[in-house]
Amino acid sequence: MTEQTQSMALAVPRGSASLEAYVRSVNSMKMLEADQEYELAKRLQTTGDLQAAKQLIMSHLRFVVHVAKGYSGYGLPQADLIQEGNIGLMKAVKRFDPDVGVRLVSFAVHWIKAEIHEYVLKNWRIVKVATTKAQRKLFFNLRKAKTRLGWFSDEEVSMVAENLGVSKADVTEMESRMAAQDPAFDLASDNDDEDTYSPSFYLEDQSSDLASQIEQDNWENDAQARLFAAIKTLDERSQHILQARWLDEDKTTLQELAAEYQVSAERIRQLEKNAMNKLKACMEI
Repeated sequence: MTEQTQSMALAVPRGSASLEAYVRSVNSMKMLEADQEYELAKRLQTTGDLQAAKQLIMSHLRFVVHVAKGYSGYGLPQADLIQEGNIGLMKAVKRFDPDVGVRLVSFAVHWIKAEIHEYVLKNWRIVKVATTKAQRKLFFNLRKAKTRLGWFSDEEVSMVAENLGVSKADVTEMESRMAAQDPAFDLASDNDDEDTYSPSFYLEDQSSDLASQIEQDNWENDAQARLFAAIKTLDERSQHILQARWLDEDKTTLQELAAEYQVSAERIRQLEKNAMNKLKACMEI
């Protein structure tokens, strides 16, 4: 098998024509004999031979396609189902022990289905229909048991419950979950009905919190009012120094104020510090 063919096999295309070509490609790959499979698995187990791992994966890709077809009724892309199954196959190859005495295909089927199950459950409904292990088992078994689009009759519910070993209430609840439709988050662009609502109408607009904005404005106004009231308690010189040093648009330097009051710059700094301490004390009252 060439490297180009191997790369093509691991990347599942999405287009219908390309997917058909992919399926033909993997179906053309030779299946391994039992002794070949054992030898490759042993090489991988003992030496970590990645080429052996690749041969084991490639020879079983057709089986992944076969399993993935069984999940085509969920409305999910077949290419994605196959891709998830391939991930399960790779996990199985990594954990496969050839000395146990079973073929890789028997061991890998559980890993392949587990990955596809997880993908189906995550994508088939926005609201999860199955959250526990028991619900997941019931979900997939119930999908297989449904042979028509309508609801089960009481007799059919009883029959399914008996066959699956669960209660009638469990069957009815799961059927209801599966039949539920996820509402559109936003209205369609052509919907102009004023009486129509969607979930997006009920979300809080985090960018416009009116209550918080009013609270912030009130706090700022109160703080500003208390600041100017505190400034008025200072003597005229201290008020002028603070005004010139902090409140005017064009700030005045210590040297300029020292020249104006004919004192040292250090004295202006002391007066400024004392005025600041008095303001702080007033603001904390």
